[in-house]
Amino acid sequence: MATCFWWRSCGAPHVRLVLHDRGLCRVAGSWAPGRAPLRTYVPGRGGLPTTLLRTNSFVGGRWIPAAAAFPVLDPASGAELGRVADCGAPEARAAVCAAYEAFCNWRGVSAKERSSLLRKWYDLMIRNKDDLAKIITAESWNFPSAMITRKVGAALAAGCTVVVKPAEDTPFSALALAELANQAGIPPGVYNVIPCSQKKAKDVGEALCTDPLVSKISFTGSTATGKILLHHAANSVKRVSMELGGHAPFIVFDSANVDQAVAGAMASKFRNSGQTCVCSNRFLVQKGIHDSFVKKFAEAIKTNLHVGDGFEERTTQGPLINEKAVEKVEKHVSDALSKGATVVTGGKRHQLGKNFFEPTLLSNVTQDMLCSHEETFGPLAPVIKFDSEEEAVAIANATDVGLAGYFYSQDPAQIWRVAEQLEVGMVGVNEGLISSVECPFGGVKQSGLGREGSKYGIDEYLELKYVCFGGL
Repeated sequence: MATCFWWRSCGAPHVRLVLHDRGLCRVAGSWAPGRAPLRTYVPGRGGLPTTLLRTNSFVGGRWIPAAAAFPVLDPASGAELGRVADCGAPEARAAVCAAYEAFCNWRGVSAKERSSLLRKWYDLMIRNKDDLAKIITAESWNFPSAMITRKVGAALAAGCTVVVKPAEDTPFSALALAELANQAGIPPGVYNVIPCSQKKAKDVGEALCTDPLVSKISFTGSTATGKILLHHAANSVKRVSMELGGHAPFIVFDSANVDQAVAGAMASKFRNSGQTCVCSNRFLVQKGIHDSFVKKFAEAIKTNLHVGDGFEERTTQGPLINEKAVEKVEKHVSDALSKGATVVTGGKRHQLGKNFFEPTLLSNVTQDMLCSHEETFGPLAPVIKFDSEEEAVAIANATDVGLAGYFYSQDPAQIWRVAEQLEVGMVGVNEGLISSVECPFGGVKQSGLGREGSKYGIDEYLELKYVCFGGL
C-alpha cells in the first residue's frame, strides 16, 4: 500500500501529506527532466508505456534523482520492472518545503481555475487509461492510483498542496500520475512524489509526520502503521485522516436469496484476489441455508475464477503483492485446518508458483481460528455457521476494527435492525460492492478516522472558522 501526506499552513486550506503502505530529493540543484525507460521489460508483454514511466522523484515541478535506487518487482513473475529513486528523510523535508512554498500561491488560485486544472488532469488520466492500467497490472492488484487520487483530488480542490509517499511496491503508478499532473499544468510544488524503499520508509514517514510545516496527514494502510503515524503527529497536534485495516463480516440469513448472496460473496471476497480493505474476511451463514450456500459458493469459485498473469485475457485472479502476503494466507489456512476446518476448494499455493495462491473456501470454521479474528488480505473465504440473528451480530462485532460489513436478507425489519447494529462505517445490504465516488468511505473503531469521497471528503482538508463582525 502507499502512504500519502498532505500539508497546510495556518489558514483555511492546508498543505497535506499523503501516505500509503498497503500492500508508495532533493529540491536544490538544476536537474534536467528525463524519461529514463525501465531497464527490464517482461517477455511477452510488449514492454510498458515509456511515455508515463518515470524513475525519479517529482518535487517542485522537476524530476530529481536520488543518490540510491531500489528495485520494483513484478509480483507475477518476480522480474525486475525497473529501479526507482530511493529518497530519504532529507529529500522528504525538501519536498515539504517545496509544497509549503507552493501553498501560498495555490490557495490564491480561484476555485474555478483549480477546478479547470483538476479536470485537465482527469481528462489526461482517461486518455491514458490503458497505459495506466498496464502499469498498475505490472506492479500490483491493489489500488495504487485510486488511493492517491481520491485524497489528492479533494486536497487540491480545497486549495492544499501535497506530498505523496507511495508504497515501495507500487511507485510507478504514483509517478505516472505526476507526469500527467505536469502535463495538465498543475503548478510546480502543488503535487510532489517521493518514492522510497521499505528500508527508508520509517525515517521518511517520521520526517513527514513531525515536520512543523505539515498540517495534515492522510494515510491508507495497516492499523499498526497508522498508530505509529498518529503517535508522530500527536506532538504537533496535526489533523489526520486514517483509512486502516478491516475485518469485514459477510452475513447470510435464512431469508436471503442464496444465488444473490453467492454472487455478492464472489464480488466482495475475490475482487483483486482478496487484496482490498473492504473485502469480506468472515462469512457467517445461518444454519438453515448453510449447506446450500457453501455448495453454490464452491461451484462459483471453481467455474468463474481463473488464476493467472493479469495481462492474460482470461485471468480473473492475479498474484498477491509479495511473498509475505502469500505466507500470511498459508498461515491462516494451516491454522484453521489444525483446529478442525475443512477445505472445500483450494487451500494451497497455485501451480503457477511465485505469489499465486488458489482461491480457497473453508467450512467448519470456528471463532478461535486466526482467520476469524485477523484480516487475511488474500483469496481465503472461511465460513462460520450460526443459529440466530443475535449470535451473528455478536460475532460480527467481536473485533476492534470496523470498516465494512455485508449481509443478505429479505426481511425488511431484520434489514433495519442489523444495519443499525453492525459496528462498521459502511454496510452493504444485499450488495457485495459498496465503494463509489458518491459515497463517504471510512470506518469506525480502529479502522480509522475521517471519510474520503462524496461531498464529505473535502471537509478533511478545510478548517471551520467563525468570524464575528461587530460595530456595524
